[in-house]
Amino acid sequence: MKPLFHKVPTSIQSSFEVRHNKEPNFGKIWHYHPELELHYVIKGEGVRFIGDNISNFSSGELILLGENLPHTWRCHEEYYQNKKELDVEAIVIQFLPDCLGKDFIHLPESFLIPKLFEKAKKGMIIHGKTRELVMEQMKKASTANHIDKLIILLNILKFLSETEEYTEITSSHAFYQSNESDSIRLNKICSYTLSNYKKEITLKEIAAFSNLSVTSFCRYFKLMTKKTYYDFLIEIRISHACRLLIENKIPTEMICFECGFNNVSNFYRHFKKVAGITPMEYKKRYLSN
Repeated sequence: MKPLFHKVPTSIQSSFEVRHNKEPNFGKIWHYHPELELHYVIKGEGVRFIGDNISNFSSGELILLGENLPHTWRCHEEYYQNKKELDVEAIVIQFLPDCLGKDFIHLPESFLIPKLFEKAKKGMIIHGKTRELVMEQMKKASTANHIDKLIILLNILKFLSETEEYTEITSSHAFYQSNESDSIRLNKICSYTLSNYKKEITLKEIAAFSNLSVTSFCRYFKLMTKKTYYDFLIEIRISHACRLLIENKIPTEMICFECGFNNVSNFYRHFKKVAGITPMEYKKRYLSN
């Protein structure tokens, strides 16, 4: 999917950006920027799109994104109904690789930092003790000023560069720049799919929604996303199935139909293809953890 370039707002009095956001939702714009981004979800649930990865997110998730890695966090549909109790909350730190000076990452003491920045190009989900340490530092950063703010960033980079407690998110570094009309169209397609994945969506329907013929739509979507629309729709459905399996409130057979699949065997086949394990194995693994 071709992302839209985003200009991160910065102050002339700051070398990097720290924001503590409390909003109705995280927005819907698929975008990228040259700054690395450390994103801590304090409150909120939904589906995140990072590079070629589609996964659920929930409160407590901590992610480091490398420079120019396209991303968006899309809350579940109820978050767009302006219910105050569903507001999301996050702390976000955005910084250029050379925000501490062009020579900083070349210092012998900093040799782990460029390695961290390279790993971040695929996106990193931070786990374990490192996650707790970094989240605590991010809370401090949201109220810190002057040299204290720089010291906190150094601490965060130290924890992240030394840890092995992370999982890669994407399968490649590739991203694709786009013009504004491309991004608007793809965001509309994505929003429509997230709102209607429970029902059958035909190529004719989604192509008409995009103001394209079926042939043009298929060619366009594959060019933009490197996958077919059907594969994209299946990934959305499986991500929501994972959420329902974790909630453990309804039987697996009901989850199948709740997520837009027309029969159980079809659901099991697609789930294993996308997740690598069966729905029951996924549920047992999560609940045991």
